[in-house]
Amino acid sequence: MRSGRWQGRRTRYRAWPTPRFDKVADVNALTTSANVCWVLREDPELADAIEPSRQAQAIDALIAREVRIPPGEWRNRPIPVDGGIGLLVLEGVLLHRVGIDNRYGAELIGEGDVLRSLRGEGEGSTLPLTAQWLILEAARVAVLDERFVRQLARFPQVAGRLFGRSVLRSRQLAVNMAIVHQARVDLRLHLLFWHLAGRWGRVRSDGVLVPLRLTHAVLADLVAARRPTVTSALSDLSRRGLVRAAGDGWLLSGPPPGRSPDGEAGELPVPNGGPGSR
Repeated sequence: MRSGRWQGRRTRYRAWPTPRFDKVADVNALTTSANVCWVLREDPELADAIEPSRQAQAIDALIAREVRIPPGEWRNRPIPVDGGIGLLVLEGVLLHRVGIDNRYGAELIGEGDVLRSLRGEGEGSTLPLTAQWLILEAARVAVLDERFVRQLARFPQVAGRLFGRSVLRSRQLAVNMAIVHQARVDLRLHLLFWHLAGRWGRVRSDGVLVPLRLTHAVLADLVAARRPTVTSALSDLSRRGLVRAAGDGWLLSGPPPGRSPDGEAGELPVPNGGPGSR
């Protein structure tokens, strides 16, 4: 089990209080011209794309503005990126929600992800979309703006890695879509937790810990279900000894769905009884 999504990196895990989404993150109160970061020091996997003889030069050259965002809801306060790439998440956990008629799909964003911006995406859509960003854990992002892109022109290998991050994020969304197409909510949750474990999981003697304090409401968005149904499904998973809440996240026991204890592929479990619909 890897400690983070990108090989060669170690994600820093910390416990955080249950977020209050009545708070509004204010970037204007947090950003000054002195907030800068050396991107390749923060994200060594990007530096690995450059030949060793030029890595030190690239590390010193690729500097970006840094923005810190406290937990809470991010309400249409865009971080200007000019004609640049967007935002590189250095720390934190974010939830991106997109809804139609009060039904939401959601995506978890974390360290190493590349975003275009933190703002509503409803403009220009033919559908009545609503979008929301929730900062679940205090975040820190590097602003890859037009100035950064000019520096990046000397190191195109890094641009390729950043593009690869965006492609991987789109593939992860496809996995999320496959999960929510499962008929049973308990199976969706079980699959989701193991999917998250591939990125955030830590192996312990009693199972695999996913150190994310995800509320039942957040999980409901992630698996496209109603919150009461999610609560019932989590109780069922806990009774079966598969998933239970831990003090600092969620603890998974046994093999992933569709895997036998010896690691061989098998059929997904279909338990008798328990919650089965939205």
